[in-house]
This record gives sequence, C-alpha cells and structure tokens, in this order.
Amino acid sequence: MPPRSSIPATPRIISPSPTPSERDALEYKGPMTRAARRRLATPLPVSEEGNEEDDVPGLRGARTRSRSLVEARPTAGRRTSKKRITKTADANTTSTGSTAAAPNGDIASVSEKLEKEVSNGHLFPPQPAGHTGWDWKDISRSPSPLGLIPIHRHWRAFIHKHEVPRKALHVSIGFFVVWLYLSGTQTLSVCPYLMAALIPIAAVDVLRHHNASFNRFYVKVLGALMRESEFTGYNGVIFYLLGAWIVLGFFPKDVGVVGTLLLSWCDTAASTFGRLYGRYTPRIRTGKSLAGSLAAFLVGVGTSAFFWGWLVPTKGPMPGDELFMFKGTLRLPLLLAEAVGLTPAQATISGGLALGVMSIWSGFVAAASEVANVCGLDDNLTIPVLSGLGIWGFLKVFG
Repeated sequence: MPPRSSIPATPRIISPSPTPSERDALEYKGPMTRAARRRLATPLPVSEEGNEEDDVPGLRGARTRSRSLVEARPTAGRRTSKKRITKTADANTTSTGSTAAAPNGDIASVSEKLEKEVSNGHLFPPQPAGHTGWDWKDISRSPSPLGLIPIHRHWRAFIHKHEVPRKALHVSIGFFVVWLYLSGTQTLSVCPYLMAALIPIAAVDVLRHHNASFNRFYVKVLGALMRESEFTGYNGVIFYLLGAWIVLGFFPKDVGVVGTLLLSWCDTAASTFGRLYGRYTPRIRTGKSLAGSLAAFLVGVGTSAFFWGWLVPTKGPMPGDELFMFKGTLRLPLLLAEAVGLTPAQATISGGLALGVMSIWSGFVAAASEVANVCGLDDNLTIPVLSGLGIWGFLKVFG
C-alpha cells in the first residue's frame, strides 16, 4: 500500500497592494509603465497593519470632498443656452484675464448680457442713452445691425438691405428742389421752412432718446425710413435739413441748388451701387467702396450738366439767375495766364467745353465729399456743405 501523501501547506495569498517587506521579495523584472517606475522610486509608507477603512463597508470606495474653491453646482435641468452662456463668459474672461479680479456682480452682469444675446439673436443691442450716457460721436452712422426695428425683420431685402423707402424719400427731395426752382422760388425764402421743420424733428428725436416707450412707438411708426443704427443715434433727416439749410442760405443760388441736388442724387447712387457692387471693387475706407464713389462721380457729372446745361437755359431765366456764379464761361486767373504767356481770350473757355469742365469738377467734389469723414459727422450734412464749398471755391478762382 503506497504511503499516503502529506497534506500540502496552506498557500499564501499575496494581496494586490504588497507591504514593503513583500515588495522587496517580489523583485519583478518585467516591463512597467512610467508611472509605476515613479511610484517605485518614491515609495509611500504602507502600514503592515490593515486599513481600518477597508473593514467598514460604508467607507469602502468613498472619495474625499473636493477642495476646489469653485462651488459645485447641479447641472441637471439646466438649459442649453445657459451652458453656452457659461462657456462664452469663460472664454471672454479668459481672453481678457480679468475674471480673477472682477467681482461676482460683474460676472453676473456679463452672463446676463450674454443671455440676452442668445435669446434675441443679435449682439448687445444698443439701448437709448440717458442724460449722461450720450457721446458726440453718436451722431455718426455705424453699420446697421438687424433686430432693433421690427419692420426691418419682416422686410429684410426691401427695407433693411436695399432701403427702398428711405432712398425714395432721399431722391424725391431733389425733384422737389427742381420744382421749387421752376416755380421761381428764391433759395433764401426756403430756409425758414427748413428751420421750422428742423427744430421740432430734432426735439422729438432728443425726446425719444430719453423715453424708451416713446422710442419704441417712434421706430414702429417711422421704422421704414430709418436705419437700425438710428435706433440710438440721431435721425438722418435732421442732418439732411441742416445741410440743405446751410447750402441754400449761405451760398449763391446756383451753388446752393446744385449742392442740394448732389446730396439728393449722388448720395443715393453711392449707397445703391456700393451695396450692389462694392464687394467687387477696392475699398477706399470703412463703408466706402470704389463702386459707390464712381457712381457718385458719374451722377454728379450728370446732375451738373442737367442743371447748368439744360434746365437753366431751357426753362429760365428765373428770378435770381443773374446772381449765378457760373454763367457759361471759365477763365484762368490773370496772374496765372500772364505767367504761362496766354492772352485773356486764350485763357477763357466757354460753351460746351466750360460746361464739361464744370460738370467734371462737380462730380469729383460730390464723390470726394461722399467719401470724406469729417469728425464722424453724418454725410447728409457733410455732402452739401463740402460740395458747396468746393464748387464755390472753384468758381471764385476760375469763374
């Protein structure tokens, strides 16, 4: 009978986390990760005795509370727009680097503004300025946004993009000036009516900037004739009336009439063709393209030729035409003619040649005044004034 085999000894089970004495006996020589090598290089002291927390079922696998200064907030039930707001606010404050220094109230106000952006679909809509919030630069026109005037959202192409009602009013004033000329009306007699319209319109515009409810009613009634940048800025009609009042009241009759016609027709042509074809031509400055300036130049040439070349000789003479600065002739100044050796007859041009030179100069002045930026003033004011000065100065020298 073979001898009975002895009972084997109870095998020793090595725990997953060996003690220091067992770690020395293992002497594992296989490949290991970088993190494992780092742990072996700086071993943590492990007690030979069992961990008291392992014996308590409730504490097994428990994590300590985070020591982060940012308080944990519940995310369940939060809307997508607020998540987007939080991310945008974090991005903005990170880029400026001012989050750490800003108080909690400022961060809340930023989040509030960003929430308004998401809800109404446009970037920070300007609000009516108060008594102390207005700046003189507000009278300049800025690129028109979309979303402030309700009718612009419903008629985006007809009113917002192409501004058909506004341009129709703009052009019609030029034809009204022609009718006034044909009726024999003097320019000085028109100025009181312009001022009588300017004062109440400007007063109403100031009033609406200090009363939000009245401003909403105002843009609801006249929104089709406004740009959305005029929601918080001043209406272009104010500068239109002021520019016409200056050029008709302080310049001779023909210069005042032509300056008003250039405002009415050249500005409209520049805006129309600039919006249509400005992307295909070089940009002269912000908001002004070569296409718009070329359109203003051509319309200015045609306007000057129409008034001095056809309207005045065909329908005139009218009362006050004897005071015209341009009477069909242009001549070099006497000193300049003598310097180049020309007789007075040789230094004088008349007829179609003089009309052509005068028309080209008027077109150039119209295009230049439409492009010019004078302290950010509205071009409804700068176009007639600068055009009148340019034509008046040219005729003072060569007329």
